[in-house]
Amino acid sequence: MNLGLLAWKSLVNRRSTAILTVISIAVSVSLLLGIEKIRIDARDSFTNTISGTDLVVGGRSGSIQLLLYSVFRLGQATNNIRWQSYKDIAALPGIKWTVPLSLGDSHRGFRVLGTNLDYFKFYRYGSKKALQFSSGRAFDGILDAVIGSQVAATLSYRVGDKMVINHGLSNSDLNAHQDKLFRVAGILEPTATPVDQTVHISLEGIEAMHLGWQNGVLIPGTNTSLQRARKSQLQPKEITAFLIGLENRMTAFKFQRRINEYAADPLLAIFPGIALHELWQLMAVAENALLIISSLVVIASLIGMLAVSLAGLNERRREIAILRSVGAGYWHIIGLLILESILLTLLGMTFGIALVYLLLAILQPVLEASYGIQLTLALPNQRELVMLVLIFIAGFMVSLIPAYRAYRNSLIDGLSARI
Repeated sequence: MNLGLLAWKSLVNRRSTAILTVISIAVSVSLLLGIEKIRIDARDSFTNTISGTDLVVGGRSGSIQLLLYSVFRLGQATNNIRWQSYKDIAALPGIKWTVPLSLGDSHRGFRVLGTNLDYFKFYRYGSKKALQFSSGRAFDGILDAVIGSQVAATLSYRVGDKMVINHGLSNSDLNAHQDKLFRVAGILEPTATPVDQTVHISLEGIEAMHLGWQNGVLIPGTNTSLQRARKSQLQPKEITAFLIGLENRMTAFKFQRRINEYAADPLLAIFPGIALHELWQLMAVAENALLIISSLVVIASLIGMLAVSLAGLNERRREIAILRSVGAGYWHIIGLLILESILLTLLGMTFGIALVYLLLAILQPVLEASYGIQLTLALPNQRELVMLVLIFIAGFMVSLIPAYRAYRNSLIDGLSARI
């Protein structure tokens, strides 16, 4: 007796309930795998926000706070760094390059970052990818700006357009540097990092637009003319943070200790990779909660398959009795019901995997553009394969219950047949 063929024909005969069961399992499997894939890709996108940088240095605070405002452009620095302190550290033997960062202003909800041309030369993200321009070039003039892809898309900016930068994070016209119009010199390619949401200007541009300003207020009658400004007036006095690349990464701990013990300024040097890992751990509760919810959905779908199988046993007594009368033994009946459940589970898993890859392909550009999450359509990893194996085992265990009930019904019906 070909139990596999018999199980398939039995499911075809009850195709309405079988299709609903397969859909239920497919949706739950796709939800579980989808959350797992998004979780992994979100973590990878998060940890790849900055790469190739050995140390991030800022005012003494906390490592996560320093990471947030220097890399993610979130929050404010507790202390700034004197320009002379930055120059002294940048000149230390063993330091290959440095990139100064100056934050504090904004443009229509986007943060403004003051830096120099080394930013476009040395800043790396992902697998040490360099920043690329989709149009235009790096800033050359004092009032030039380079904007991220999301800034350009949201505000419909093109190369050559003018923009007004606001003092601080306010969008009020009272805090606008309307006497210093910046021109879009370049637009960066999408990076799926905070770079996409940043307006980049030169350090001299930061100083130029603050000519005549004190404590966030423009002082009437002061000289704000860029043409009459002395070169010394455009020399930065303070910066917010800076990035360091070392000639030898093995010396990173030595430089970290030296910077943390720097006497002229209270500074903090952190390893960006370690700080990113610490920050991600803060979100572990939400991450685990999503996995628990999706696992419960899978369990619910398997319980639904069990309920359908048990509910149909009484209706299938006649079918089972006929099978017994033509020579099917107890183990044939048990094997038939187990195979049916296994087929339903396998079909649900197959359609679930296909569904999750289809949805990921559709959502890939949306998540990358809106949330900076780069989804990869790779084959299931080891963790995902373990999940699929556990779902299959759970489906097999669930099938034992209706199989045992069918066996008990056969005994109660008193039909005898040769086993």
